[in-house]
Amino acid sequence: MTRASIFSFFATALPALPSQVTFNRDVAPIIFEYCAPCHRPGEAAPFSLLSYEDARKRASQMATVTESRYMPPWLPEPGYGNFAGERRLSARQIETIRKWAEQGAVEGDVRDRPPAPAFTEGWQFGPPDLVLKMPHAYTLAAGGSDVFRNFVIPVPVTGTHYVKAIEIRPGNKRIVHHANLLIDRTGLSRHLERKDQEPGFPGMNLKVESEIFDPDGYFLFWKPGTSSYVEPDGMAWRLDNGTDLVLNMHLQPSGKQEVIQASVGLYFSRNPPTKFPMLIQLEHDNALDIPAGKKDFVITDDFELPLDVDVLGVYPHAHYLGKELEGFATLPDGTRRWLIRIPQWKFNWQAVYRYTQPLFLPKGTILSMRYVYDNSAENVSNPNQPPQRVRAGNRSTDEMGHLWVQVLPRGPQDQRMLLQESWMRQRLKKEPGDFTAHYNLAALLKGQGKIEEAIEEFRRALQIEPADATALNSLGAALASEGSNHAVPPRAGESCRLRQRPLQPGESTRLARPVRRSCAELSRGPEGEPTRRSRAPAAGGRSPGAWQHKGVAGRHGGSGSLLQPISRTPTGRRHIQ
Repeated sequence: MTRASIFSFFATALPALPSQVTFNRDVAPIIFEYCAPCHRPGEAAPFSLLSYEDARKRASQMATVTESRYMPPWLPEPGYGNFAGERRLSARQIETIRKWAEQGAVEGDVRDRPPAPAFTEGWQFGPPDLVLKMPHAYTLAAGGSDVFRNFVIPVPVTGTHYVKAIEIRPGNKRIVHHANLLIDRTGLSRHLERKDQEPGFPGMNLKVESEIFDPDGYFLFWKPGTSSYVEPDGMAWRLDNGTDLVLNMHLQPSGKQEVIQASVGLYFSRNPPTKFPMLIQLEHDNALDIPAGKKDFVITDDFELPLDVDVLGVYPHAHYLGKELEGFATLPDGTRRWLIRIPQWKFNWQAVYRYTQPLFLPKGTILSMRYVYDNSAENVSNPNQPPQRVRAGNRSTDEMGHLWVQVLPRGPQDQRMLLQESWMRQRLKKEPGDFTAHYNLAALLKGQGKIEEAIEEFRRALQIEPADATALNSLGAALASEGSNHAVPPRAGESCRLRQRPLQPGESTRLARPVRRSCAELSRGPEGEPTRRSRAPAAGGRSPGAWQHKGVAGRHGGSGSLLQPISRTPTGRRHIQ
């Protein structure tokens, strides 16, 4: 369809526009609602559109970018999911802007102009209960490629608090593409930061080990134009003494040195959570090996739900070669329910999408993703010209294919263990050599008292990574708890000695206590006598908890934002790029 025929179609299919379109009466209401959240002083957009003069100077540009749907940025196709905060212009609104620009961008009667939008200055929900700030400012170099960096923010709280909302204030918004908030209860991030000479530490993914059942369940995310979000009643998340928040930021050089020092506001709830959401990740990065010139490379993944759930939101993620991204659910009766469809993926405009109403999916529903990639020269977003072979990886010039689905299991109690076990078992059918899936399944089985099955899964994990200290120690603890009827793994004592070194400043005693108990148990022979393998004295406290979680955290994967026990590939914890 030609440009002229498109306009002819608009003219015949849409309600007639006024013969003279004006800024004050017709265009200002569109700008104020859809553009002003970013295009105003102090926000991320490079110019303001709040005044007539600002808009008049860019009338032709506005017509072009709205007609192509480049602006306002909204990727999901209508009819494939009802999302909160939709910023998609209607065909009539696009035609209004086009006609206004074509007629010379007339201002019109000032009395027709609606009041300018009122934006909350400062914190969106009022003063937070706790404000945290990056301990040190970071200086971004003037040039070079995009920077992905993690900044550790200690949380000075005593006891346990429950967080119902956060607000990320990135500081210099012009250089921040997006930011994720990760939760580290282990102290590992502090250790990584101490090894770097500058504030924070680089990278897209963060490996964190934990020995409590605490799967990732929340999207904690900031992007220009997004509003802060209050979790539904009963869904606040736990914040303990000794926890660190890790601010994962995508920074874009501006041509001059820029200083950034972000802050995070926390809003507490008095009530502990009674509902426990969980992030399910669909992905098939191991299949990403895209030949140069290939225009329609496809990957898929599926997961069958073991129980009834409500879907609360989704976060799709790919890099520059992503072309068409689809997520859908196939019900037991064969009916398809769309989760999301993005026909023209744009790496720079990805976001978390929350549904206006939870989407109920019954047990036996199959969640699916289907992603199409374009590695041809015709893809204007292709970072390689001429095109090159591209595989999965951490760099933005590599590729990824993830769909994070936030689900709330239905049932009277916390149903996440059942969901997690099914997730790991189904993943192992696809990737039998996945160390993390074997480890997480073993830890979960051990927590359920299925020691024999847990021991076998720990052994399978160690066949893949024989020197992994955490897996060796966990296997030793499982053997000890069963009564040492199996041979002690050859390196278990070495693992205990490694894990019982004195804690370094800032390291988490939360993790150390159960590990010491495991080593003490392992150091005793069948008669309770200490073995020569370890001289560790008996330690008080409980044995390792119901869950030993070994995950990968970081930008990719939904998030981004905590520990997600899925794979050793850069999936990320509440990632979000």
